[in-house]
Amino acid sequence: MMLDKTFDPADIEETLYQRWEKAGVFAANPESSDVPYTIMMPPPNVTGSLHMGHALTFTLQDLLIRFNRMTGKDALWQPGTDHAGIATQMVVERNLEKDGITRHDLGRDAFIEKVWEWKEHSGGTITRQLRRLGASPDWARERFTMDEGLSKAVRTIFVRLHKDGLIYRDKRLVNWDPKLHTAISDLEVEQRDVKGKMWFFRYPVEGTDEFVTVGTTRPETMLGDTAVAVHPEDERFKHLHGKMVRLPITGRLIPIVPDDYADPEKGTGAVKITPAHDFNDFEVGKRNQLRLINIFDLNARVLTEPLQVLAFQNGHAKALVGEDGQPVTEDLPEAFRGLDRFAARDLVVSELEALGLFEKVEENPMTVPYGDRSGVVIEPWLTDQWFVDAPKLAIAPIEAVETGRTRFVPKQWEKTFFEWMRNIQPWCVSRQIWWGHQIPAWFGPDGHPFVEMTAEDAAAAAAAHYGQAVELVRDPDVLDTWFSSALWPFSTIGWPDKTPELARYYPTDVLVTGFDIIFFWVARMMMFGMYAMGDVPFRDVYIHALVRDEKGQKMSKSKGNVIDPLVIADQYGTDALRFTLAAMAAQGRDIKMSEQRVAGYRNFATKLWNAARFCQMNECHPVVGYDPRSVKSTLNKWIVAKVAEAAQAVRDGITSYRFNDAANAIYQFTWGSFCDWYLEFAKPVFGGSDEVAKAEARATAAWALDQILLLLHPFMPYITESLWEQIAPRDGMLIVQQWPSLDGLDDAAARQEMDWVVEMISSVRSVRAEMNVPPSIKMPMILQGVGDDVARRLAAHRPLIETLARLSGITVGEEAPKASAQVVIGEVTAILPLEGVIDVEAEKQRLAKEIKKNDAEAKKLSSKLGNESFIAKAKPEVVEEQRDRLVEAEAAIAKLSAALSRLG
Repeated sequence: MMLDKTFDPADIEETLYQRWEKAGVFAANPESSDVPYTIMMPPPNVTGSLHMGHALTFTLQDLLIRFNRMTGKDALWQPGTDHAGIATQMVVERNLEKDGITRHDLGRDAFIEKVWEWKEHSGGTITRQLRRLGASPDWARERFTMDEGLSKAVRTIFVRLHKDGLIYRDKRLVNWDPKLHTAISDLEVEQRDVKGKMWFFRYPVEGTDEFVTVGTTRPETMLGDTAVAVHPEDERFKHLHGKMVRLPITGRLIPIVPDDYADPEKGTGAVKITPAHDFNDFEVGKRNQLRLINIFDLNARVLTEPLQVLAFQNGHAKALVGEDGQPVTEDLPEAFRGLDRFAARDLVVSELEALGLFEKVEENPMTVPYGDRSGVVIEPWLTDQWFVDAPKLAIAPIEAVETGRTRFVPKQWEKTFFEWMRNIQPWCVSRQIWWGHQIPAWFGPDGHPFVEMTAEDAAAAAAAHYGQAVELVRDPDVLDTWFSSALWPFSTIGWPDKTPELARYYPTDVLVTGFDIIFFWVARMMMFGMYAMGDVPFRDVYIHALVRDEKGQKMSKSKGNVIDPLVIADQYGTDALRFTLAAMAAQGRDIKMSEQRVAGYRNFATKLWNAARFCQMNECHPVVGYDPRSVKSTLNKWIVAKVAEAAQAVRDGITSYRFNDAANAIYQFTWGSFCDWYLEFAKPVFGGSDEVAKAEARATAAWALDQILLLLHPFMPYITESLWEQIAPRDGMLIVQQWPSLDGLDDAAARQEMDWVVEMISSVRSVRAEMNVPPSIKMPMILQGVGDDVARRLAAHRPLIETLARLSGITVGEEAPKASAQVVIGEVTAILPLEGVIDVEAEKQRLAKEIKKNDAEAKKLSSKLGNESFIAKAKPEVVEEQRDRLVEAEAAIAKLSAALSRLG
């Protein structure tokens, strides 16, 4: 069957994918004797839809899985989705709002039922889109972080960690969302650049007529101040160490403490300390045994009841109890009670102005934390939460990376990993929402927690503790989504049960992910994996870069520069999108995505399709028993060697995670060596009368095309599978074929000979283009320095060179005419007489003008990039763009100067 004239991805993609999935070719086989190869799919949010970052991550994973599957390994790509606690709850709550219902109207159990209903009907968007991308995980093994097995795993590890003292309940500062009424992770905090203010207030030093001036961006928190810190070596304040200041408005006496946190170079050098409302202040408070006073409720409004005073005991914040055994409290003036935090801010400022203690206010560029889903300012809030002892659990993963049991690619990310892990804080794992894994803890009458697998186990533990049966209340909180996903590498394959899959596929081979979740997910999987399994969860961690827009800017909806991968796939084909992402995935370098690049790789797909059609038209069919080692002609020996060279380069690129090198190798071979050169060189053979030569060329062309389809399949699965089945009847789909083993196929003499022919033709074409020689004109060429080897090559390939370089003839050894262009190819010099072909003087003037223009541009760019002020103030993507333009200008100058020098 002859191939269609044009390749239309829309005609084949959905049909082919359904055939793959139906045939079960994505499935791993735990009973296989083949070497296992495992990748855990980073579970996308069940609420999510495919964005360009996803497209990159999943393309690279699929490329690795398809490659390793073809190399004969038992490849498991474990798929699944994350329940996305806050995001999913918000989606369902918004749907209920349309009917005028809140989750509180339904109650917890009924609301959870509504979430499950939504998940069943609307939660599969992302997995459908992954199929659209060509992803080939073992879908039959798909997991969900709230499914029954994973719920059991979550309860099991929580209970074990608690019994080992590695999970505990504590009162600490968390990122509190006053709108959603829950603690959130740092990843859910969006740091926004704003033009804020810095207010300066004077605090009177008790027993003196001195004042200490402090600066603050949050005046309202001064109501909870419990100290002023100064640097121990700051001479301005040494005489005040140990003295007290009278806190305005409240009248509270608070100490002046020496602490390194105070920076003498910043502000006034004196810093107000509010341990209950600032993460840094909390640590200062702990070091100096300061009191903590929380002034806000869960809505970030000033408390209406008396303020509870806490103190640090063994590093933990505990309620301060007076001699009478009652909690110590303080009152605020009536005017502040119940005020929103920003209204309280205004009142604090006006009160201090009235007291004569307001010094000044200044503009202050700063970053303010916002909830990425609620859009409100996040408040550091002191509250009771469950914490994982991350500092202890981090010890084993740090050692694993230090000793190379897990390696980061690129290696530079190890430094980031170590910095985070060596300074890690306790991990807050509780969330005040309903959708998620409810914490397996029950509280007794006195608040004592009983952490067990079931309510029955908790009741039994409580009865043993109290000596009688008591009523227990379950903790209403759920676990941070990252808690369940930290178990992903082993919970998905059976843990805590001892399954064959767990024994076979853990540890996994590689994790492919973005740098932004090294701490949130990668580190936590390592902590839990080493705790539960005693081994690292993955041998390699490949960290890919960001996908930016074509100008290097981060994509965002507000900028309007978001590129939808599915729109691109619809327009140019999924293969073109995948190849673009792989070809641009250079280690440590962000991807500048543009439609133009994708269009270029769509053209590559078209080039391959047309080449396959050309082979069909010339009766190049796969020959059973064809042996590439037996070919006789130099041309066929050359292409066989080039295939082997490309196969090795592609393999090396994939196995070293240099996906751009692998993509470039197969692209250059397919477009250049095979399509542009081999098929062009073979045309006279196909059209000739030598049947033996013709048969060998046809068989070799068909074989080389098959190797291209095999090598290209992990990158462009759709077009390669389609061509594989349409070119000839096959035993099995391409996806299950073996990766080419082509060792020993290099023929150095043939490769050098034909590479010389290619270089000769390419060089002549380049000179013609540089000199603006019209394609229709055939021109003579003189060769100087011709030795025996070149003479033999010239004798064998003269017709090809003359035809493809558009030459009227080739002579050897003549003197070079005055007006001629020269180019050195190996040991020979090729001379192209230009007199009568072009206007030499006009061409010189044109080249000189172009050089001058590019030189001016290069000087302007160099001056700008040499300006330290510009580098400091400009956005990184703007600086990068200027550097790219300078490189382009300098390359143009070099090329134009070479052309001018050829004209003498």
